[in-house]
Amino acid sequence: MQDILNYFLDLPFWELLAVSLSIAYVVLVARNNTWCWPAAFFSTMIFTVIFHDVSLLMEALLNVYYMAMAVYGWYRWQNSNLLTANTPLPVCTWPLKNHFRFVVSLSVISLSMGWFMDNYTDADYAYLDTFTTVFAIATTYLVTIKLLENWLYWFVINSVSVFIFLQKGLEPTAVLFAFNILMCIIGYVNWNKLHHSQQNEQELSVASTR
Repeated sequence: MQDILNYFLDLPFWELLAVSLSIAYVVLVARNNTWCWPAAFFSTMIFTVIFHDVSLLMEALLNVYYMAMAVYGWYRWQNSNLLTANTPLPVCTWPLKNHFRFVVSLSVISLSMGWFMDNYTDADYAYLDTFTTVFAIATTYLVTIKLLENWLYWFVINSVSVFIFLQKGLEPTAVLFAFNILMCIIGYVNWNKLHHSQQNEQELSVASTR
């Protein structure tokens, strides 16, 4: 544990700031707080520069995508109808058929990309790494539309990521993702309560108009 603490204390200022903002994003999004998106924007902006400087161009591009999603999420959470401003976005759910299509389509993409990475690159854990990347990209969008089940997807993604990082000896990073797993549970519970509360309010509103 002391080694992990020392790892974070030894981080350069900008990297430590980016990590701190990433943690703030996870905590705030679990609390359904719109300010999660500015935290996400600035953390990914810093990571974009960091990854570009060390020539991790795909990671840099991935964080550019996350920056764009942060802008979209900030707007979307405050506007349930894209044509109507200042209407907070409610928590929603999907029927099972939507989840089936989502999982199947992303699994096909993950397997195809994983096969390529496994056969034409020296990537370790090619299939698992590709799976977490593909699903993380898609699940980020689910957060912007406040889909309750996004937390279930993140639970699986983060769990697989912890396994990969531990296998690669990246204990501090594994600890961060283990923290994210805990926040997935808290986030799901909070959003589920909010969803039921919104449903009850909607039912009362409909009943009062009769």
